[in-house]
Amino acid sequence: MSLSEGDSAMHDNQRGDSTQSVHGGEQRQKFAKSVTEPIAQTATYVFDSLSEFEEYKQGKRSHFEYGRYGNPTVSAAESKLAALDHAEAALLFSSGMSAITTVMLAMLRSGQHIIIMEDCYRRTVQFCDLLGKFGIESTRVPPSDLAALEQAVRPETRLLLAESPTNPHLHVADLEKIVPFAKEHRLRVLIDSTFATPVNQCPLDYGVDLVVHSCTKYLGGHNDLMAGSVCGKAGIVSAIKEFRDVVGTNSDPNTAWLLIRGIKTLALRMQQQNTSAQTIAEYLEGHDKVQRVFYPGLASHPDHAIAKAQMKGYGGVVSFEIDGDRERTRQFVEALQIPYLAPSLGGAETLVSHPATVSYSDLSEEDRLAIGITDQLVRYSVGIEDCTDLIADFDQALAGV
Repeated sequence: MSLSEGDSAMHDNQRGDSTQSVHGGEQRQKFAKSVTEPIAQTATYVFDSLSEFEEYKQGKRSHFEYGRYGNPTVSAAESKLAALDHAEAALLFSSGMSAITTVMLAMLRSGQHIIIMEDCYRRTVQFCDLLGKFGIESTRVPPSDLAALEQAVRPETRLLLAESPTNPHLHVADLEKIVPFAKEHRLRVLIDSTFATPVNQCPLDYGVDLVVHSCTKYLGGHNDLMAGSVCGKAGIVSAIKEFRDVVGTNSDPNTAWLLIRGIKTLALRMQQQNTSAQTIAEYLEGHDKVQRVFYPGLASHPDHAIAKAQMKGYGGVVSFEIDGDRERTRQFVEALQIPYLAPSLGGAETLVSHPATVSYSDLSEEDRLAIGITDQLVRYSVGIEDCTDLIADFDQALAGV
């Protein structure tokens, strides 16, 4: 859960992103002098005596007890995550949603209230609605709208939840305004930074209390694992761990090992994806068959100035609207040859999605349009393929629109 002792690299935020991706949070000395982190494939752990167990329970001895409470490989992944996000501590969960839900359930109780920024991941929004069953109310406000935040705050408000950038319109939260506002009103701030990754943005540096990632996406980076993380100060993370130990939303050693391996190339992958996405966004914005492009690296994006001030890169997702109707948009998506048609993002392979068909098909047209999910909207998650090939693929697909 916490930073490993004796590893100065974990506190050295001056090191480059690639160096941190490879070495951050890692112990130099590993089992059998292995270069890579070993997998501790066990569900339970042995004690030599009852006295040793008693000393462990009293906090006098470091020891693992049972897989739900901790595992050496999982702990190594958590240390790495903490180092990347400039955090004191981190926790690894079985998915991004299990991270979000566990954190909120651990922090909130009946009668309290949360504020959630609009345009968050729809399952996060749905969970906030479900919290009403437990007497926890929520209010949605437009991203970074301080006037709306002021109106939404109540005496019982405890948490402000936002994504940055958001899914799928890539709004960027103005952390330099949100954090002081939250402190003034004694609110905890939770930022889902999945789309940014620690390479492009470290919200904790702005005073945010907790950062959540769906590690399934860019941190894992290969579309082959499911995990989530939360990073922050040791005290609050420790309290969340106690709750996690009860509800059992922890990750497993194999997933943790895959995540550690994936993070090694995080900075390299993000460099390629940042560059390619910017190039593709500029290409699409200049195309006569594209109505509108959503990408914070473009001057036309409403949050471009905020993104430029607080992000080192703008991420690998580009959303855009085709100049045409639903059928033409579907034809374009299906004409693309390189991307896979799939609902996730952040991997080495480029993925494309038609949100109105894939993610929001259960909503009425009126409800979809109310949150900006038009029939013409396409979400494109740029992989690490050659950008020239991706552009050529766009050329042939758009030619048929």
